[in-house]
Amino acid sequence: MTPVHFAFSSAFMLGLTGLAFHRTHLLSALLCLEGMMLSLFIALSLWALQLGSTNLSAAPMLLLAFSACEASAGLALLVATARTHGTDHLQSLNLLQC
Repeated sequence: MTPVHFAFSSAFMLGLTGLAFHRTHLLSALLCLEGMMLSLFIALSLWALQLGSTNLSAAPMLLLAFSACEASAGLALLVATARTHGTDHLQSLNLLQC
């Protein structure tokens, strides 16, 4: 494994462990998701550049577009949660109360 591949896989795994173990605020969960998507975008871009194929050149832009949509939906949920519950703590969200 090259150092570049190790760096991107470790960045993805750090985002995944942050998402799994540090779940107190919704904003921290969204930041971990964005870090994971950023490492995937850079890894996919470098993979497309290394292969030199024009078929794979649209894949990083598609991933970036989906990442932007995911970020906007997450921020909309964050604002809606903060308005209704008064906080962004994940422990205060209970689906059985709705």
